[in-house]
Amino acid sequence: MGKRRMPDLYRAPFPLYSIKVDPKTGLVITAGGGGASKTGIKNAVQFLDLQLDGGHQYNASLLHSHDTDTRATMNMAIGNGVIAAGQDGTCSLMKFKHCTPKEEGKAAAEDAENSMQRGNARHRGGKRDKGGRDEAAASGDMSPMKDETAHISVTRLAEVQSDLNPKDPLQKVVRFSPDLSLLLTGGTDGHIRVWEHLVTVGRDFSCSVWSGSQLAMGLKWLETMPQIAEKIYRYMACRFGKVADQKGALRLYTVQIPHKRVRKPPPCYLTKWDGKSFLPMLTAPCGTEFDSDCGTFIGLGTVTGSVAIYIAFSLQKLYYVQESHGIVVTDLAFLPDSLKGKNIKGNNETAMLSVAVDSRCQVHAVPNRRSFPIWLVLFFCGLMVVGVVLLLQYLFPGFI
Repeated sequence: MGKRRMPDLYRAPFPLYSIKVDPKTGLVITAGGGGASKTGIKNAVQFLDLQLDGGHQYNASLLHSHDTDTRATMNMAIGNGVIAAGQDGTCSLMKFKHCTPKEEGKAAAEDAENSMQRGNARHRGGKRDKGGRDEAAASGDMSPMKDETAHISVTRLAEVQSDLNPKDPLQKVVRFSPDLSLLLTGGTDGHIRVWEHLVTVGRDFSCSVWSGSQLAMGLKWLETMPQIAEKIYRYMACRFGKVADQKGALRLYTVQIPHKRVRKPPPCYLTKWDGKSFLPMLTAPCGTEFDSDCGTFIGLGTVTGSVAIYIAFSLQKLYYVQESHGIVVTDLAFLPDSLKGKNIKGNNETAMLSVAVDSRCQVHAVPNRRSFPIWLVLFFCGLMVVGVVLLLQYLFPGFI
């Protein structure tokens, strides 16, 4: 599938940097903004209702827009009704709830009452904003919302300083642990905070496996591509993913990109690793710089706006749209098999959402591939054998 314009699922009034799908509530959550610059571009986290019409057509409607003041959300993670949003050098924790108007007012009153009891005991890092926003975040009061809706309530829980870079602090990644008990943040100061076992990549050509605070090993993807010289490529991204048919098994996926930019850049590479031994299993060219894994498929987006879907087992390219966005793809999210008990994939094998700096949210669906039952294949094979035998008997009498 080559260069063509994909229809927009939703278009925000600001650049989009992150998108997530909450399988519990069925909400699609996007975030971004114009930052602190006085351009009039707002900063917000938006909640979308995704619907599938006729098994093929996707529609999304805006349910609620939560204003994040002067800070754009660059990355986020979702777990059990809590959003961890990376905003500049801080990680803002917000609780959201999908409720009726009466439930929303009751939840707000309960949160305000509980927060007053524990407000003095809560401590958070970060700089003090104008208007006493520190006190509001620490006490758990309801934050202001520009777009008043009766279905989504958002409560600010806390805020922590997640990056201590003295020049330009910026949180670049945030993740919840699988059991949602731990939160991991990483930023431009080169530090990983709060985790137990993780893999990190950096601009120093390294991909490291850590156990606690101890370096366990360094990964070498060039073992699968010995013809490539060292320090030609650097690691761009890494992500763990489940194995569809092996319960408890994990795979690590890394993306390697050229270290230097040239007029005719060489291809980028995608490598699959064993999640326990961390041995490289397979490497394939991909030409992309960002990945998101759902277990069976891997989604990748590029700085030129292209979107691709690969089969996780073989790293075979299954879907590709060149310059679908026309500008940097900032995040991807696969749709689960069902949302709120309804089939959301329709007649598709998989479907993936993408967002970019062009403010557009798009959906990329891969239709179910046609397959034939094994008995039908064997039947036709038998007919072919009989046909070949009869043909030989006709051409060479007495062959049998």
